[in-house]
Amino acid sequence: MSDYQTKFGLSVHSLLVDFVEKEALLGLAVTADQFWTGFAALVAEHAPTNAALLARRDSLQNQIDDWHHKYGPVASNPQGYEFFLREIGYLLPEPADFTIETEGLDPEITTLCGPQLVVPVSNARYALNAANARWGSLYDAYYGTDVIARDGELAPGKGYNPVRGAAVVAKAAAFLDASFPLSTRSHSDVTSYEVQTAGGVAKLAINTSTGPATLQDPAAFVGYGDDSEGNKAEIVLRHHGLHVILAIDKGSVIGSAHAAGLSDVIVESALTTIQDCEDSVAAVDAEDKVGVYRNWLGLMTGMLEETFEKSGKQMTRRLKQDGVFTAVDGSEMVLKGRALQLVRNVGHLMTTDAVLWNNKPIGEGLMDAAVTVLCAMQDKVNSTTGAVYIVKPKMHGPEEVAFACAIFASVEAMLGLKPNTIKIGIMDEERRTSANLKAAIYEARSRVFFINTGFLDRTGDEIHTAMEAGPVLRKDEIKNERWIAAYEDRNVLIGLACGLSGRAQIGKGMWARPDDMAAMMEAKSGHPNAGANTAWVPSPTAATLHALHYHQIDVFAAQRRRHNEALPELTELFSMPVQAPFSLSREEITRELENNAQGILGYVVRWVQQGVGCSKVPDINDVGLMEDRATCRISSQAVANWLRHGLVSRDEVTSTFERMASVVDQQNAGDPQYRPMADNFQSVAFRAALDLALHGADQPSGYTEPLLHAARRKVKARDSH
Repeated sequence: MSDYQTKFGLSVHSLLVDFVEKEALLGLAVTADQFWTGFAALVAEHAPTNAALLARRDSLQNQIDDWHHKYGPVASNPQGYEFFLREIGYLLPEPADFTIETEGLDPEITTLCGPQLVVPVSNARYALNAANARWGSLYDAYYGTDVIARDGELAPGKGYNPVRGAAVVAKAAAFLDASFPLSTRSHSDVTSYEVQTAGGVAKLAINTSTGPATLQDPAAFVGYGDDSEGNKAEIVLRHHGLHVILAIDKGSVIGSAHAAGLSDVIVESALTTIQDCEDSVAAVDAEDKVGVYRNWLGLMTGMLEETFEKSGKQMTRRLKQDGVFTAVDGSEMVLKGRALQLVRNVGHLMTTDAVLWNNKPIGEGLMDAAVTVLCAMQDKVNSTTGAVYIVKPKMHGPEEVAFACAIFASVEAMLGLKPNTIKIGIMDEERRTSANLKAAIYEARSRVFFINTGFLDRTGDEIHTAMEAGPVLRKDEIKNERWIAAYEDRNVLIGLACGLSGRAQIGKGMWARPDDMAAMMEAKSGHPNAGANTAWVPSPTAATLHALHYHQIDVFAAQRRRHNEALPELTELFSMPVQAPFSLSREEITRELENNAQGILGYVVRWVQQGVGCSKVPDINDVGLMEDRATCRISSQAVANWLRHGLVSRDEVTSTFERMASVVDQQNAGDPQYRPMADNFQSVAFRAALDLALHGADQPSGYTEPLLHAARRKVKARDSH
């Protein structure tokens, strides 16, 4: 216990003590004794409830398993299944109609609609890139992705390709024509953009190859900036609340080739960023958690920076400053330089030995709440209202939402914050929350700032909840099932009925193929069109591209259109079918098993060996996919389900994992830190991946965390000796 210090009945790891007392508390009115006494009281009050709620999860799951043993799949008796869920308290009474009461939210949450980035806060460089993704170059996003074809004369090549550059400029002009149309001609015909002032009021004068033009909506021009010599200019436009900056620089390579000197189109992109302490990080002990908290603190103080090497040069990344422009009326106009930062805490399941109570690890969510809020009290650059935005994942139903709110109330009291300073984002990603969403929102009605569908975890929980119903469909087939459409629709429609429009975010999930931006542009317009204020993207470039959808679509108009739509019934939400007996050939079963095994191994080996919680992992066809614990949960539960129902045997699963280990080894051959698995099937990483499949049905709610954390700790302990 030499690494621990006693703090009012708690044993706290010295690394955490030093971070809290020497960094997080610095300059605050909160004393160290005040923090530790309050934290000890918080643990004593809420730890028993935490344990009871987890036991309740297990009890409900056992009863659902028994129902399936008696009656088979839900489709055999959908009305009886719903009655049963109400009888055991899985389904709870729905509250009367209400409107959420949350106050003190930033406009990025209430009145602005745009992309949302999710990034592991454990990686300082990624965290800074995401925070700085408020603005993005449309020219770069087009040039560097497959949104513009990459073959023939459009191939990017090693140096600048002027043919591709011309295609980029033309595509950007088409975007401007759609969002900021001219009275005549096209932005592709513009020969000059000039700001003219008279009587202290500025207007935008535009000339084209055939004469003058104006913006169809003159009010879209809201500000400008220029250098003292007039060689460069920035023209600020606004549409659907989002800003676009036309960068004029006739001396640049791009600008010199453009008749009007338009060197770039800068798009307001990621309005909000979730700095993640959960699914995308591998934080398994006090050392890891302090690293996570230190980066979050640096984001709040504005002092976080990271130095790294790129193209042989040392670079230092810092938070961007706000942009200062002149408004059309001559006043100063400040545009925020960074995305609004939200922080995702862990869920209610996992414990951490960074703090011991009665010689046992405490709930990690209790520690996250206390420490991330303490860090947010140092906010110098984020919320304009003083709000603290905590995204809370993996909650099972309204009682667990109420529990999270009770924890936040205790944190506010211990830190001297006003009630409801801490806002809650409800991840609608577990089936019991989806089925009781209105009641869950009601429990958080004074704190809720978003509801967000997480279809990946939601699919994993669906498979686990119905584990005993029968063999699950293949992953690609599940995506097309009507229960997923019902889930997505219910989330939006219930959110609208609870008054979230114009008051809070309704969000949608991740695009998981970061190299496939052309397909994203085709598909992801469906999110704002469905009435979602925001949707998740995997990179700053994807944020810039997805931002264009919010110019194409008026989200609030979409919400008004959907407001009185009929709500899909619970029978639809519970309608996932099982695989018909003998409906798949051996070849189809083998192919699906190989696909799942390769995906699990590719993700787990980096998690366990290197502590990488989220990365672009090549699939079995070498297509890069963003993988985190949610995607791993689906694959492991799918294999566990087929094993449970005899579609595959234990030996078949094991031999497939051994065969796929060679594939994963080859895909990681260029990584000097990688340790091959195919020559050592007893390695910690290989065993952890295999155990996720062989023992997936027995994992709490099908989560991957317990096995992954244990494996990572083994590797860290071995490597430290």
